[in-house]
Amino acid sequence: MEKLKPSYYHNGNIDVIKFGEENFTQDELKGFYRMNVLKYVTRFDKKNGLEDLDKAGYYLDKLKEIAKEENDDE
Repeated sequence: MEKLKPSYYHNGNIDVIKFGEENFTQDELKGFYRMNVLKYVTRFDKKNGLEDLDKAGYYLDKLKEIAKEENDDE
């Protein structure tokens, strides 16, 4: 995903996604990832095409990671 993260996401050496993963609850992260999947899928044909679908895939993969962790905990 590094290719998809523009440099402005790292101003002051802060990776916003990493910060969220370290400070938000699993439910908050699931909501964040879900909303980003919806955002990128619904706008792909109007804005950035395949780049937006790649971003949606990234957030879907993050959501799947959480789901797998939750299943492993059961």
